[in-house]
Amino acid sequence: MIGYYVIAGLIFLVSSFVSNKLKSKFKKYSELSLQNGMSGAEIAEKMLRDNGIRDVKVISTPGMLTDHYNPQNKTVNLSEGVYHQRNAAAAAVSAHEVGHAVQHAQAYQWLQMRSKIVPVVGIASKFSNIILMVGVGMSATGNALGNTIFLVGILLFAVTTAFTFITLPVEYDASNRALAWLENSPGMLNREEHAAAKDALKWAARTYLVAALGSLATLMYFVLRYMGNSRD
Repeated sequence: MIGYYVIAGLIFLVSSFVSNKLKSKFKKYSELSLQNGMSGAEIAEKMLRDNGIRDVKVISTPGMLTDHYNPQNKTVNLSEGVYHQRNAAAAAVSAHEVGHAVQHAQAYQWLQMRSKIVPVVGIASKFSNIILMVGVGMSATGNALGNTIFLVGILLFAVTTAFTFITLPVEYDASNRALAWLENSPGMLNREEHAAAKDALKWAARTYLVAALGSLATLMYFVLRYMGNSRD
């Protein structure tokens, strides 16, 4: 089990590094004003129009890093800063979220898969930690039922881990769609602005990758512990 703690420690350090790097990148690129003078909301609306999407609204949502696309009510939700600001960071985020709307409109396979399992993941994430704690506690006291409960918790946690990996192609594809549109749309971004948007989205994507690897490492730890209990 020592190996797990070493891996968990490394993932924590990498996660902290990526998170801090992402914040510094977005702070830096928030200071790079766009020559076209467009706000994040205006960029999002133009990208929707260019992709022939007329039934999706762009709205402002409170808070920071609250940007997301809601497929249920077809809204691109941009945080207040991204919605109003006119810089490379806002351009990157707004175009990325519209990338999800384009995925939805084109029935992108990975997005459809993720949307279908969201209700199951919601239940799994809500109860997995509690069930795992109960199972571990009962197993430690020698209760035979504890290992069965532990296994149920592992299966639930496996669902949330699978979700983190299904999320990866969805996020990377949305960024690729955003960058392609920003590059190919006349008068949208100059070379420096596009490079900044690309760098910002690259670091944003890495946060999802680190989260997925961290979840996988935790799952492996629980599986190994369960196997150890079964042999006792």
